[in-house]
Amino acid sequence: MVPDRFYAVADEMEQSEGELELNETSKTYDLKSMKSFVNEREAVSQAVVKILNTERFRYPVYSDDYGIETEDLFGFDCDFVCVELERRIVEALTVDERITEVSDFDFVVRRNTVYASFTVHTVYGEFDSEKEVLYA
Repeated sequence: MVPDRFYAVADEMEQSEGELELNETSKTYDLKSMKSFVNEREAVSQAVVKILNTERFRYPVYSDDYGIETEDLFGFDCDFVCVELERRIVEALTVDERITEVSDFDFVVRRNTVYASFTVHTVYGEFDSEKEVLYA
């Protein structure tokens, strides 16, 4: 799968000191319908869902920077999982240059699952997101 940033159109390329630069765009297909496009904050929101649902290093089609590692958290106590999950979410999401910060984490532990909710700050505004991880 080609990352969203490669769907830039030709008019978004600029000439800079004799070299072409590709400006990153947020325009991408709406994953709910695949018949229309989304842009800016909604496109970043979709990217967050994709990143947080892709196990890092598992799929060779993605670079080593894409996705999040969660499977190795299984078997650790919930306090460690919460701290490590926060760090890993921030690391995974801030690779995307459109995301400026991830904050306001809240964790809920039910049975053998940690539910993390947090706020994603982007160049287009902010939105809430979540991730759940099985830990025991």
